[in-house]
Amino acid sequence: MILWMLNSFSTLTIGLLLVGGFTGLAVTGSLAARRRFPHLAGGEHNEMVGVVLGMFGAIYGIILAFVVVTLWTQLENAQGIVSAEATDLALIVRSAEAFPQAERDRVEQAVGSYVHAVVEVQWPLMREGRPSYEATAQQTHGLYQALQAYEPTSTRTTTFYEQAADRLNDVAAQRRARIDMAETSLPMLLQLLVYGGALVILPLTFLFGLRSLKMQLLFVSAVAGLIGFSLLLVMVLDRPFAGELSVSPDPYKQAALAQFWAAR
Repeated sequence: MILWMLNSFSTLTIGLLLVGGFTGLAVTGSLAARRRFPHLAGGEHNEMVGVVLGMFGAIYGIILAFVVVTLWTQLENAQGIVSAEATDLALIVRSAEAFPQAERDRVEQAVGSYVHAVVEVQWPLMREGRPSYEATAQQTHGLYQALQAYEPTSTRTTTFYEQAADRLNDVAAQRRARIDMAETSLPMLLQLLVYGGALVILPLTFLFGLRSLKMQLLFVSAVAGLIGFSLLLVMVLDRPFAGELSVSPDPYKQAALAQFWAAR
């Protein structure tokens, strides 16, 4: 459901739906509670409600802050993994410039096939939350075959060959890390705490009475809007490869890798 929303709607639209939905629910619930229990407007229970709201709000705020920071770190790690993988691929291309022309062409062809498979085949699967190792398995094997088919014959080519081989091993490790990252999401317990906590705190605001109806609605709307925006942050950060704020595949099209996209 969340993946479908992230890939089907803009972040602004999702934000309007969440914030607007929670605000509408808060206003409706507050009006209903005020009509059903008119004495709430007198604020007779405000002291008790304030204590409960403060306690629940503090606990929920700590949990929410922990989740947002964790997810933001996860997004930065995913960006770092993608950049590192693309950089190592570019360095393989640079190292191959020291090889004879035939071997150089073979390595460049293998790298080009790999970056196209990552961007055009594997990336859409990652956006949908179902990344596949098989999507780039053949191209990864092709990279190793391209290097293993060459036997360096001088100190210079041996040096660059060893560098290319080391970078290729790094690419394989980063590929696995990237795919694993695309499969991760918040554990179910944390999801229950984040989304369930919002549904617990919001009804408590209905019990906090103010004589002025406008001030009452402004109060519950402000709390609901803050909760809605917080949940929006959790949603867009939970899936680093889905939605508008996702990690971009652009690093696979830049620097030394740009040549593989020149004709497109």
